Amino acid sequence: MERESFEDEEVAAILNAHFVAVKVDREERPDVDHIYMSVCQALTGSGGWPLTVVLAPDRRPFFAGTYFPKRSKWGRPGLVELLENIANAWAKDRGKLVAQAGEIAGILSETAAPAPQEAAFSDLLAAGYRQLADAFDPQYGGFDAAPKFPTPHNLLFLLRYWHLTGAAHALAMADKTLAAMSAGGIRDHLGGGFARYSTDDRWLVPHFEKMLYDNALLCHAYLEAYQCTGNPAHAGVAEEILAYVKRDLTSEDGAFLSAEDADSEGVEGKFYVWSRDEILALLGDDGDLFAACYGVTAGGNFEHANILNLIGRDLDAAAARRGLARADLDARLAACRQKLFTVREQRAHPFKDDKILTAWNGLMIAACAKAARVLGKPAYAAAAERACRFILDKMVRADGRLLARYRDGEAAIPAYLEDYAFLLWGLLELFETGQDPDLLAAADRLAAAMLRLFGDDREGGFYYYGSDGEQLITRPKELYDGALPSGNSAAAFGLLRLARITGSDAYAAAAEKTLAAFSGQVARQPRAYTFYLCALAGLLAAPRHIVLAGRHDDPELAAMRSEAGRRFAPETIVLLAPDGREQPAAAIPLLAGKPAVAGRATAYICENFACRRPINSLDEFRRALGEKAPPPPQPTPR
Repeated sequence: MERESFEDEEVAAILNAHFVAVKVDREERPDVDHIYMSVCQALTGSGGWPLTVVLAPDRRPFFAGTYFPKRSKWGRPGLVELLENIANAWAKDRGKLVAQAGEIAGILSETAAPAPQEAAFSDLLAAGYRQLADAFDPQYGGFDAAPKFPTPHNLLFLLRYWHLTGAAHALAMADKTLAAMSAGGIRDHLGGGFARYSTDDRWLVPHFEKMLYDNALLCHAYLEAYQCTGNPAHAGVAEEILAYVKRDLTSEDGAFLSAEDADSEGVEGKFYVWSRDEILALLGDDGDLFAACYGVTAGGNFEHANILNLIGRDLDAAAARRGLARADLDARLAACRQKLFTVREQRAHPFKDDKILTAWNGLMIAACAKAARVLGKPAYAAAAERACRFILDKMVRADGRLLARYRDGEAAIPAYLEDYAFLLWGLLELFETGQDPDLLAAADRLAAAMLRLFGDDREGGFYYYGSDGEQLITRPKELYDGALPSGNSAAAFGLLRLARITGSDAYAAAAEKTLAAFSGQVARQPRAYTFYLCALAGLLAAPRHIVLAGRHDDPELAAMRSEAGRRFAPETIVLLAPDGREQPAAAIPLLAGKPAVAGRATAYICENFACRRPINSLDEFRRALGEKAPPPPQPTPR
């Protein structure tokens, strides 16, 4: 508010014309702060800082609130409009104004009615949710009939809708779909990762091709479902995806490769399927147990062979029938899977598409960085950093232009909107995990270039290819969130996140203008634009920031970071003040004025545009966060 309004000449002119402006240091005058904070809480039902109060000359308050943007937005009244209205009312009938403070507050709230597109935006979220609910398969999860595609951004939206509205069915649909997919043959139960789609409605028979982008987005979905439900199985599936990508889709230089084919030796799925005789011969005494649990039969479930799956199997009941503890059953099955995986590795592998694509790497960088934060495993962040460094070192031209593809030592093709937008997502996730200011600077440069090369200043939104690219017969704007989120949806998503970190009004305005530009199109079929709806949910949610200050080696600070990272809070930005020192308001204004208190790890929670008092206790920090955090994940037996 200081940057937006109190250092602004237009605001200053209004204040100086009609008011005596007084700025109070609440730490120097806690008495003043306490009195007027009580007024604010009585008038508004809440409080916090910054605290804004308007007083009569006798210092009796007739208006109080917390944060006001310069102009009305986010459903909050703007300070300019507020001051002008108060000055006019004071000039006309100051006695009535002082006597009827509550009525004045109501009048002022009318001037802050949400902009028309914001009301339409809220309708879009609800309509998208209803359409997904209408198409949901309650038996096997997913949406519509076969073939079934994972479409992870459907699930990312449902989790955000649940978080924003409390709609339990939204969470249930996402949870059911993820559990059903992880039981099905679309998941590689031996090597990790997911195939492209299922040819049937049970997720049993996949098209066996594995794509980097599917696995990156599914990793996001399983991590967020773990945050929301606390179900360790979801965390385990995410870790299996990451293990698969590290083993089979990572180059020697650390970048991520594109895909693996469905075929090997000219036969689709040959690498993945088993006969019952093979299983029994390889597993010995545990063969029958494994076959019963993983649906292996003499006749097979796919062209006389077997796709391993857990569909319809109750492993608790299976353990009880054999007099086993569930943990013992899990350990035996894990040993069986490892034996079969070792044998399978000797087979002829499917062909690997070793292209390195900037866009898909951006998605996987984001997934790895998020996993490091959610699961508390720095090795995942290291993998994200290696891939990020590869892109920035080898896929950027000398003039700074990002390129789209790398193979056999050659980087080529000016990058498209999705390359910029997905890499921006990856950079921001990696920054939030490691808090490296160089990554934030790289994200800022990337976002600025994206606006310059692809942005439509007149109508809003972004073109598919850059202004410096080959000019085709048309220059489209893509919005449909199909197998991948669209570049426009991802651009709005990333710009909004970057704006929340840096405080950039320009990035926030570009994100909102993009969402507004396509709102009419989305209204016709919202479920076709679920990553757009993810970005929109971020716009509509009141932002929250958590600033953590303390020595970098303080275990209490590390514990606070872990607590914040494990929770599902997509509206929250977590920032770190290095070494607990007071920070200048440079790239991240929110760090200014938030040092460690008394040399101890300190948390500042700022929400609804107001900051609470500093917190020095891990237990108090947990309580202040409110949401229940999932338990730290246990190692997944392999």
